[in-house]
Amino acid sequence: MGESQVMICESNNLNDYLQETSEIDFSDPLIKEHAAKLFNSSQTDIEKAKIAFEFVRDEVSHSWDIQSSKITCNASEVLHEREGICYAKSNLLAAFLRSQSIPAGFCYQRLLLFDTPEKGYSLHALNAVYLAKLGKWIRLDARGNKEGVDAQFSLDEEKLAFVVREELDEKDYPVIYVNPNPETVSTLAAHTDTLEMYIHHLPDSI
Repeated sequence: MGESQVMICESNNLNDYLQETSEIDFSDPLIKEHAAKLFNSSQTDIEKAKIAFEFVRDEVSHSWDIQSSKITCNASEVLHEREGICYAKSNLLAAFLRSQSIPAGFCYQRLLLFDTPEKGYSLHALNAVYLAKLGKWIRLDARGNKEGVDAQFSLDEEKLAFVVREELDEKDYPVIYVNPNPETVSTLAAHTDTLEMYIHHLPDSI
């Protein structure tokens, strides 16, 4: 838990946060089919955001947690395989939200990769969603809960997967980006083994 970070939008046009891209491919038949199961017209945007978040958090495994070498990136791939690292899972959450005309963006943290600075840092991806009824953005981290990680859907105090420890040179980046960080996308494209990539090749800063 922690106080909400003051966020800065990369774009002041909310429509930019509704765009479809190759990574956020919400017109893919699999995503459309699953969105029809998750959402209905009687739900509010807040309810839809919570449903989408909890599905990606709980029903899509984090590759490192299950020690899988399979790499996924585009939202449809992530949904089909039901696994991915945070970069991939954030694409799927954005796709579900944008499919419902709910603006969604990408946020990043610089975190210790493991338990000490000597073992290096990594760039961690999460999402921000704009809830029109509240007139504000909230950050959500769907990387997946495990021992020591308890991210929740919260409209007030943030309940993210990780609390940034500035004394260890970790960092919260304040920008809500329209699209996934290009380096995260190119990292996924350049490798074939998630576990090897995770240990040695993740970007460590923006």
